[in-house]
Amino acid sequence: MGMIILDTARNATAYFWGERTSTIDWCEENYVVSDYIAEFWNCLTNGMFVILAAFGIINAIKHQQGKRVVALYMGLLFVGCGSACFHATLKYTTQLLDELPMLYLCALGFYSLVEIDRAINFGWKLPVALIALQTAITVTYIFWVQSPVFHQAAFATTVCASVAFGYRRQCEMTISNRTRRMLQRLLLQGFLGMAGGFFVWNLDNIFCHRLRTYRSHVGAPLDAILQLHGWWHILTAYGSTYLLLWVHLTKLARQGHDHLFTIRHFAGLIPYITLKSPKKID
Repeated sequence: MGMIILDTARNATAYFWGERTSTIDWCEENYVVSDYIAEFWNCLTNGMFVILAAFGIINAIKHQQGKRVVALYMGLLFVGCGSACFHATLKYTTQLLDELPMLYLCALGFYSLVEIDRAINFGWKLPVALIALQTAITVTYIFWVQSPVFHQAAFATTVCASVAFGYRRQCEMTISNRTRRMLQRLLLQGFLGMAGGFFVWNLDNIFCHRLRTYRSHVGAPLDAILQLHGWWHILTAYGSTYLLLWVHLTKLARQGHDHLFTIRHFAGLIPYITLKSPKKID
């Protein structure tokens, strides 16, 4: 996502992946670190999505925490992989692999919050409606609008709607103070991760030329610290993970499993929910 930043001199030349066809070019200088990766640091930092998602998938399967939880982490994995492909190539096709999975993951999170009970309340109607909506957004974006602003607005709207609905669900539930504090903490951590990422994302767009000057003075490898779009990836990877944990914990609390679960951090860095007495959760 972001403003269109043009690097006309470099993008007029065909590199390993050919000339840029994406509607966006970020502040990181293209093909500087590697001849095979257009934006090396922007590509590499998507590894945080992959690590967090992979750990979530493994943990969810290990503790039998349900297919929906596994699907949520799979969605996060696709976001990271798609974004890495986009920054590596700067092609419009891979740009779609970066942007569209973000919308689909939000829709999946919304579905998990609506169908939070063991019994399916809306049957096939809700999935069909969400698929139709996302298809309409996708077709509109690809064939008509092709503007990053449209994608940003759709993504922000979906996230805000999902969080608002989930918070309403949370307020309606009768849960222990411990669980409520855990939910509030996860939601706050998710918000701080997304807000922090959005902040540095804007700094990267607004002060691009100044950042490029600073990076040229500092030189490798310290210049990587000033790749702010990479920090956007890291912060939003954490923010997204905490929001997924919030959805997961809300589901567990709704189904009355408050006494079974706890939140831990692997190596102090990777958050996950583990059941004290693992049992299958639909």
